[in-house]
Amino acid sequence: DHMNRAFIRILTASLSLLLMLSPLINAAVAAGSNPVFDRELKQGDEGEDVRALQERLQALGYFAGAADGRFGSDTGKALAEFQRQNGLLASGMLDEITFGVLWSPQARAFEQLTREAADGFSGMMPSFGMGGIPAPMAIEFNTNEYGYFRENGFLSTLTSPLSTFAADVDTASYAQLRAMILRGETVPADSVRVEEMLNYFHYDYAKPRDGEPLGVTMELARTPWNKDTLLLLIGLRADDIPSEERPAQNLVFLIDVSGSMDSPDKLPLVKRAFMLLLDELSPEDTVSIVTYASRDEVLLDGVKASEKIKIMEAIEGLTAGGATAGAAGIQTAYELAGKHFAPDGNNRVLLATDGDLNVGVSDEGALARMAEENKTAGIALSVLGFGDGNYKDNKLEALANHGDGNYSYIDTIYEARRALVEEIGATFFTVAKDVKLQVDFNPARIIGYRLIGYENRLMQAEDFADDTNDGGEIGSGHRVTVMYELVPAGSAFDFGAVESKYSTAAPA
Repeated sequence: DHMNRAFIRILTASLSLLLMLSPLINAAVAAGSNPVFDRELKQGDEGEDVRALQERLQALGYFAGAADGRFGSDTGKALAEFQRQNGLLASGMLDEITFGVLWSPQARAFEQLTREAADGFSGMMPSFGMGGIPAPMAIEFNTNEYGYFRENGFLSTLTSPLSTFAADVDTASYAQLRAMILRGETVPADSVRVEEMLNYFHYDYAKPRDGEPLGVTMELARTPWNKDTLLLLIGLRADDIPSEERPAQNLVFLIDVSGSMDSPDKLPLVKRAFMLLLDELSPEDTVSIVTYASRDEVLLDGVKASEKIKIMEAIEGLTAGGATAGAAGIQTAYELAGKHFAPDGNNRVLLATDGDLNVGVSDEGALARMAEENKTAGIALSVLGFGDGNYKDNKLEALANHGDGNYSYIDTIYEARRALVEEIGATFFTVAKDVKLQVDFNPARIIGYRLIGYENRLMQAEDFADDTNDGGEIGSGHRVTVMYELVPAGSAFDFGAVESKYSTAAPA
């Protein structure tokens, strides 16, 4: 029964995305010159539909092999590259969603992608590998930035019986890790935030009791990697707000259209992500759009979501170019959110960017202070990160943490659907503000402990009751997972001799 429910959820999500793409599919069929989807294609399949797939990939510049009607590894690799460049799940199989994009006028040809890349970056020339798949283009240097942290070590309960930290519901680190692994890249140590790995997934924690904002689940087990320690799990679950009871929304889409966003996994994916979100809004919700590059520009000022065509046209018309004066755009977005403020509603700036701010206020400390100053007016800041190569994770995490928002990384249209559609309640509707956790360990039972993750959310014990020190925000239906490794009294484990740290493995 559990597997059936999971299958239904997956099928429902696929059908929803298919409905969004149905105009593209119908247009292709009506033209009379394109094939009709009648089955999924994968490696090992043969037939005229495979030949048609190969010819289409040839026409778009992804496939240089023979269109022989046999679905081999070269066809799968070419199809996977098309999927990746067009914001789809790079499965290497032809499903109905990929079919709809592949035969649509909006399908992005490899020639178009490389031409756009050449316009946006100097010294980037495409080359082709086996099967007509474009080899990775050489970027002159990688300027990704991540905030440094030292992994938590063991603490003695005699000197530190209280463990205090702010809740964190961000998931960006997991999505980035997945994207880097799929690209075959080395994973930077500071990009791995364990709490975001844990919180990416949903667990069946206890629901809140009547009148309580959060449900609590606790479990204790032997540690899989150390027979002399125990693993404590603390799970929090926020109550779900029914869709009919959700408050009014006042959203400002703050979109980075600088030159660094001129990449298939950036601005084109941003556009498609916001198109998905539009379908989830109520007609009376308010939408404003601010873009920023060398300067900021207000495209829409307090338009009702019922004017969907007007909003879609504004999003579709976005183009990338120029420097990145992000701080000015953020301030303008806050001003618009204040202008259309919805009392008792969800007032939120939704920032979509790669974080590469290079004009005006650009250091993470100053950006964090800007977010702190504006959140007191009841306006939250959520961050959607896009792209790679010049990605500034440290700045985006700081903005979300200090702006009472959340932080997601979007690498495919499926991840956009997860963050903005499937988890819209958790992303947009806060049910518990300023959430802090403090665990008091009994030295007679537990002699040492290690908090797994949450390194950049740690607090002093006295901060727990201090409202001037901000905690985390938890949205509708959100789960928060906390894990401790415990050293019980009488254990043979000498945690005082252990230094817990991240060690970089030598390349294989």
